[in-house]
Amino acid sequence: MIQWYPGHMAKTKRLIEENLKLVDIVYEILDARIPYSSKNPIIDELILSKKRLVLLNKADLSDKNVNNSWISYYKKNGIECISINSLKGDGLKSINDKTYKICEDIIKKKRSKGITPRLRVMILGIPNVGKSTLINKLSGAGNAKTGNIPGVTKSKQWIKTQYFDLLDTPGILWPKFEDENVALMLAITGAIKDELLNIEEISIKLLSILKIYYPQYLLKRYNIINIDLPEYELLKNIGEKRGCLVAGGEIDVLRAAKTLIDDFRSGKLGNISLERPE
Repeated sequence: MIQWYPGHMAKTKRLIEENLKLVDIVYEILDARIPYSSKNPIIDELILSKKRLVLLNKADLSDKNVNNSWISYYKKNGIECISINSLKGDGLKSINDKTYKICEDIIKKKRSKGITPRLRVMILGIPNVGKSTLINKLSGAGNAKTGNIPGVTKSKQWIKTQYFDLLDTPGILWPKFEDENVALMLAITGAIKDELLNIEEISIKLLSILKIYYPQYLLKRYNIINIDLPEYELLKNIGEKRGCLVAGGEIDVLRAAKTLIDDFRSGKLGNISLERPE
């Protein structure tokens, strides 16, 4: 079981609660590869009836058909959802259009009072899901610090864009993970620092999913002949094919595991979604 007890998470929760009244709408950013596991259930409790737009980020790394299934799932539950790629800026126009649509009543109310409608948006999501990268794309400047490791944003910051005022918040994770599967999914995608992880364990979990949904990617990338091997044997197979060897010709399983994880995270394996709405 992966444990995670950073003290600043409680502070982040308080910060969100205190600032919600200042904003018109919340952007909840999820990792398109793991929309279930990258969704912190505490966010639902915090934002309650506040208007919301769910953004499936890193859509360039995920399976487009599965993304569409998630969008339909959210729509059935009365929540607007779109897929985006904050790194390249794909989907930015859709974000603006959806925001105006969702906040139509607020805009009308402001105009009726003679106020020029400028919406305020809070950005929420777990660490390393792409919040700061999205803000920089929306604002057209490097206002928000970015990084490919969890925990880059340390405090709240307001950023002006052409259309909205954005409130960035630090990534918020659970005090502890009750569901080991969720912890493993977050570990696979890099939402938890690698130093805290058993890389072999999470690579075995990844292989178990790939065998079911994307066996063709394993066959193509690593020239694997028998996809039905147990996961640990598959990992050794990958190590052998990739030349992950130590003295005496032994297979370096840890290096093979790191190779698999890196190939997944970078998209070299293919467009992969690890979770489906069902």
